[in-house]
Amino acid sequence: MKSTIFYLLSAIILFSNCNKKPIKQEKPKLVIGIVIDQMRYDYLTRYESRYGEGGFKRLLNNGFSLENAHYNYIPTYTAVGHTSIYTGTTPSNHGIISNNWYDKFLKKSIYCVDDNTYKTIGNNGTVGQKSPFRLYTTTVTDQLHLAQNMKGKTIGISIKDRSAILPAGHTANAAYWYDGSDKNQWITSSFYMNELPTWVKDFNANNNADTYLNTPWETLYDIKTYTQSRADDNIFENTLKGNKTPTFPKDLKKLREKNGNFSLIKTVPAGNTYTVDFAKAAIKAEKLGKSEFTDFLAVSFSSTDYVGHRYGVSAVETEDTYLRLDKDLADFFNFLDVEVGKGNYTLFLTADHAAVHVPAYLQSLKIPAHYMDIKKFRDFILKITKKYFNSTELIENVSNYQIFLDQKKIESLGLNKNTVAQKLADEVVNFDKIYKAVTARTLQTTSFTDGILNSLQNGYNQKFSGDVLMVPYPATLISSRKGTSHGSGYSYDTHVPVIFYGNGIRKGSSAKKYEIIDIAPTISNLLKIEAPNGTSGKVIEEALE
Repeated sequence: MKSTIFYLLSAIILFSNCNKKPIKQEKPKLVIGIVIDQMRYDYLTRYESRYGEGGFKRLLNNGFSLENAHYNYIPTYTAVGHTSIYTGTTPSNHGIISNNWYDKFLKKSIYCVDDNTYKTIGNNGTVGQKSPFRLYTTTVTDQLHLAQNMKGKTIGISIKDRSAILPAGHTANAAYWYDGSDKNQWITSSFYMNELPTWVKDFNANNNADTYLNTPWETLYDIKTYTQSRADDNIFENTLKGNKTPTFPKDLKKLREKNGNFSLIKTVPAGNTYTVDFAKAAIKAEKLGKSEFTDFLAVSFSSTDYVGHRYGVSAVETEDTYLRLDKDLADFFNFLDVEVGKGNYTLFLTADHAAVHVPAYLQSLKIPAHYMDIKKFRDFILKITKKYFNSTELIENVSNYQIFLDQKKIESLGLNKNTVAQKLADEVVNFDKIYKAVTARTLQTTSFTDGILNSLQNGYNQKFSGDVLMVPYPATLISSRKGTSHGSGYSYDTHVPVIFYGNGIRKGSSAKKYEIIDIAPTISNLLKIEAPNGTSGKVIEEALE
């Protein structure tokens, strides 16, 4: 009798469940992409006990965190990182191979977003002569516009031009970046519009930059509590012009004149706060998240990069910058809850690259680290071509750890370019800072499936890259012995946070290895749109509801 009742109840429940309509997951009204310039993954864990509950921890506790996400190409620079995040592919496909690179067709060095066919909108300067024309694939922001028949709005915001332009794609309604110096203006390019919107003009007329720069940069908490950082006064950090030591407090009002006036805000934590101010103004004025269509806001925080370069990974300044950014993020998330509505938005947070500890600091700990003298390296290359080909005129350019050969000169001497390139690749590894070298021909004919040469191959673009590509030893920089940089394919530059949060996102984390190019196809899948046309990443299924 009991078993009969049990089966009867089971049948009723099964029938009931079968007739339930599936819950329809509404698309988010707004997608926000947050990129933090030069954020290492371990900044999440290193400062975890010092973060509040509303910033990074809110995302970690209620979103989905990838604990082992990496860049899968070389070079790890700002423009390349932002482009790869939003295109879902590597420089081999999207064409942005560095911030600046040697153009072998124009025979000169170029900047990734320079475009003098457009003019500055906002003032009469030249820093607005920009566009994304060197980006050869679509972005997830482009695809969202295409999927909605060009409805909805896409806006890019960053203090750096490249960090606003490249994520927003080719079809953006706007991209805004900051012109400091004596101008103190958020500007754009005539690529997007012919006149700044009224709300941007109003923001420029009434912004808080002066207030921020007239306030000393002091540590948020008692400096004695910054135990995750080196001593405040040390030999591994650069200083602001006008300061004799890299120590707190920093009298910004006094230092403004010698440090570019309003441009100083880029290099202090207040630059991130200022970016949040502008992002809030954009959301309100443009009514993002208020229409029947999905809008996209791409925001990049750049001050973290300026601070990191000047002071390094283990500086009190870096720790304080992230503690302050945590508060800025908490404020921004609370604003989104009110202005857009909880459950109405989806966001992801990541970084465009990470950074290495100051090599001089590593050397002081007896950890292998190096500084490369680029002039000595160029002289070394010329000795190779003189010895084997009796010429010092075969090299057209050396930059970004690439050698560009002068093909016309090589042909005029009856030489073969592939032969010259291979001899250089064989010989440059004898230079004391170069660890590996391969020719473009090798990258075209050989498939490297893993390791550092796979990253080099993913960053190699047949049309734009050089003829010989090199990899230095780990922890090698071409710079002074103070401060740090990035650009390699080693873990310290490639391991970054990736956190998804909000509408359509599961709570949890994963230690599986994912690549930065997986973000765009994942967001595309969430939005039920076609992925960017060059995508080579995969959907992170475990992050999605």
